[in-house]
Amino acid sequence: MPAKSGFRRLDAFTKTVEDARVRTTSGGIVTIASLLIVFYLVWGEWSDYRRISVHPELIVDKGRGERMEIHLNVSFPRIPCELLTLDVMDVSGEQQTGVKDGLSKVQLAPISEGGMPIQVTTLNLHGEAEASHLSPDYCGNCYGAPAPPTASKQNCCNTCEEVREAYASVSWAFGRGENVEQCEREHYSEKLDAQRGQGCRIEGGFRVNKVIGNFHIAPGRSFSNGAMHVHDLNNYLDVKEGEKSHTFTHQIHHLRFGPQLPETVTRSLGTRSNPWTNHHVNPLDQTEQVTDDPAFNYMYFVKVVSTSYLPLKWQAKASTLGGGGADELNDILPIGSHGRGEDGSLETHQYSVTSHKRSLSGGSDGDQGHKERLHAKGGIPGVFFSYDISPMKVINREERSKTFAGFLTGVCAVIGGTLTVAAAIDRGVYEGATRIRKLHQG
Repeated sequence: MPAKSGFRRLDAFTKTVEDARVRTTSGGIVTIASLLIVFYLVWGEWSDYRRISVHPELIVDKGRGERMEIHLNVSFPRIPCELLTLDVMDVSGEQQTGVKDGLSKVQLAPISEGGMPIQVTTLNLHGEAEASHLSPDYCGNCYGAPAPPTASKQNCCNTCEEVREAYASVSWAFGRGENVEQCEREHYSEKLDAQRGQGCRIEGGFRVNKVIGNFHIAPGRSFSNGAMHVHDLNNYLDVKEGEKSHTFTHQIHHLRFGPQLPETVTRSLGTRSNPWTNHHVNPLDQTEQVTDDPAFNYMYFVKVVSTSYLPLKWQAKASTLGGGGADELNDILPIGSHGRGEDGSLETHQYSVTSHKRSLSGGSDGDQGHKERLHAKGGIPGVFFSYDISPMKVINREERSKTFAGFLTGVCAVIGGTLTVAAAIDRGVYEGATRIRKLHQG
C-alpha cells in the first residue's frame, strides 16, 4: 500500500468511487444543454475580445506652426468660371490671391441647357502660346502700370493676362480689355462673351495656415486698395440688355478640412440606432442657396476642431498629436496626402457651422417678418467662409473591448458558472424523481 502524501489533507476536490455514481437520462440531457450553452457563451466572449471599438479623448491641441488642407466642390450655375476668384487670408497676414494650384474649374452649360459639365480646365482665356508668334524683340505696353514680376519678359506685358496682373498690382479696374492691344489680339472680350450664361464648378484642395482666417469665392480679380481687399466687379455687373444677371446661387457638394474619413471609421463612431455618416463631420455637404439678387453675400462661420484617428496598431511618434514637425515635408507633398500616416493614422478636422446671408443693398428683413433685423449696406458679393480653430483636439483611438487576460477570465467564468448551475439543476431533477418514485412505491 503506497504511503499517504501530506497533500491529501489539502485536497479540496474529494472524489467519489465509480460504484457510487449514478447516471441518469435527465443528467445526459442537462450535460448536452450545458455544453451547448458553454460553446455559445465562449463564442460570445471571443467575439467580444475581437471587437474593436473607438474611444474618444479630449485634449488641448498643442500643435504649433501647422497647416491644414481644405477640400471643396462647389457649383455656381449662374456665373461663368472666368469671373470667379478664390482668395485666402488669415490673421498671420498671409494672403493667397487667385488660388489656382490644386484647383480646377469645370465649365457648366447654361441652366436652360441642363447645366451639365462642358470642360474641365484651369481656364486660361488668354492662351499660353498666344504670344509665341511675336518678334523676340517685342515688348508689350503695360499702360502705365508696372510690369508684374511673373512677366515672361522683364518690364514688359506681352499677354492680356500680364496686363491684368499689372493693373491689379496698382489697384486699377481692368474690365473687358478694350483698347488693350494684347487683349484684342487674343480676343479676350469675345471669349468672355462666349461664356455668358454658363455656370462653373470649382473643385480641388489647397493648404492654409492653421490659424483664424477666411477664404472666399468672389467675382473678378482681387487687389488691395489701402487696407481694404476689393474685387474688380465690372464684368460681373456688366450684363447686356435681355440677359439674366449673374448671381451667387450655389450648391456646396462637399467641403471638408483635412482627409476624408473612411466609412469603417464613421460606422464605428455611431450606434446601430444612430449611425454616423460623413455628414456628421462635414455638415455643409449638399447645402444649396438660391438668389436672384446679383448683389448678395453668403457667409459661413466655421468652427474647426482637430481630430485624430489612431488605428489599433498605431505607434506614437515624435511628430504625432501636436508635434507639427512633419508639416515642412507635407508642404511639398501633393494635395490630398496631408495628414495620412504610414501606420494608418489620420489627422483631420471636424467642424460645426452657422450661416448668414444678406443683400448688399442693406435694409431689414421685413418681408420675412423681422422688421427689427437690419443689415449693413455695402460689401462684396460672393460666398465667404470664415474659419476659427478650436484649442481642443479630439482623439479617436481604436482599442479592443477587453484584453486577452480578460477573455480567459470570462471563459473560465462561463465554464465554471454554467457547470455549477447545470449540476444544481441535475441534482434537483434527480432528487425530485427519486422522491416521486418512493411515493409511488410506498
